[in-house]
Amino acid sequence: MTSTRCAVCKYFRRRCPPECIFAPYFPADNPQKFAYVHRFYGASNISKMLEELPVHLRANAIESLCYEAKCRMQDPVYGCVRIISSLHQELHIAQSQLAKTQAEIALLNACVGVVEPTPSSSESLVQQNGIDHGLDNASEFWFY
Repeated sequence: MTSTRCAVCKYFRRRCPPECIFAPYFPADNPQKFAYVHRFYGASNISKMLEELPVHLRANAIESLCYEAKCRMQDPVYGCVRIISSLHQELHIAQSQLAKTQAEIALLNACVGVVEPTPSSSESLVQQNGIDHGLDNASEFWFY
C-alpha cells in the first residue's frame, strides 16, 4: 500500500491498493482533476478506458479527458468542439490566404520573367551623364 492515497481513493474513502490504476494519473495533491473527470465520465468508465489502453498512452488519455471535462464545464453544450471548430476555421482561413499569396507570387514571377525592361537610349544617356534635361524624348513638347 502506498503511503498516501490517490485522489480517487480519497474521493471514495477507501484504501489505495498498490496496483491502483488511478494512482499514477490522479495524485493526492490534485483532487480537482479527478472531480472534473468523474463528473462527466464516472470512475467505472475511466477505469475501463485505462485498462483497455496500453500503459504508454494512459497519461495522454487522462490529460485529454481532463481537458474535455473542463471544456464541458465551461461550455455545457459544445465543450471542446467549439474550440476545435474555431481553430479549424482559423486554419482554413490561413490556408486560403497562403494559397492566394502563393498565386500572387507566381503571377508576379511570371510577369517579371516575360517582361524584362530594356533601357532606352535616353535612359542610357541619363545614366551615363547623370543629368536629364528632358530634351531626349520627342513625344514631350516643352514649347507651345
